[in-house]
Amino acid sequence: MEGNPHPVPRTVEEVFSDFRGRRAGLIKALTSDVQKFYQECDPEKENLCLYGLPNEAWEVNLPVEEVPPELPEPALGINFARDGMQEKDWLSLVAVHSDSWLLAVAFYFGARFGFGKNERKRLFQMINDLPTIFEVVTGNAKQPKDQSAPHNNSSKNKSSGKQSRQSELPQSKGVKMSPLPKEEEESGEEEEEDDEQGATCGACGDNYGADEFWICCDVCERWFHGKCVKITPAKAEHIKQYKCPGCSSKRARV
Repeated sequence: MEGNPHPVPRTVEEVFSDFRGRRAGLIKALTSDVQKFYQECDPEKENLCLYGLPNEAWEVNLPVEEVPPELPEPALGINFARDGMQEKDWLSLVAVHSDSWLLAVAFYFGARFGFGKNERKRLFQMINDLPTIFEVVTGNAKQPKDQSAPHNNSSKNKSSGKQSRQSELPQSKGVKMSPLPKEEEESGEEEEEDDEQGATCGACGDNYGADEFWICCDVCERWFHGKCVKITPAKAEHIKQYKCPGCSSKRARV
């Protein structure tokens, strides 16, 4: 969290310099300083954010209290998914959100100081010449754009292949609430609907709703609203084995 001691960038070159400094700090956190970064993202703490600073440093901290904040905020609560995902998948997810945050900050400055069309275009071209943080962390150049669609399809195929998981309560983790594929038999749809009617959230106790995202704990096999355990459909796609907060805290005490 910044107290904004750094000079406010006002030109394209200054904004790009600010971008590069923050980017370098975030890359350090996710590569050379990864062990320190991992330790600071304790799931037992409150919602944490990863900040890149203009001086090529980084910090994990709570979001600012002022509303709206001085700058766009990074992804909130990155620590909650730390123990529910493979480390490399978690780091990749944080990297993607960090890339988005960097662009938000850069174009926030551009909007604030009235950059015109040509200035915005020049700023983006300068930024686009650099590899994304995701590309640096994973080593896969341009993978987010070129392979996004196949990746999503492969996730759906894996989920649809697990017939036993689909026939349980709401639906397997990592999949948004939606009707079964048309290829499924109508009898299978009716059975699933009957199962879903009796499902309750292990956190809030409310009944299952067809328009809500749910996730199942692989340890206690209870179902939870994604919003109750702070897991989004996007995060769920990267989780190999999900442990609910209760099971995670039990493991920590052992």
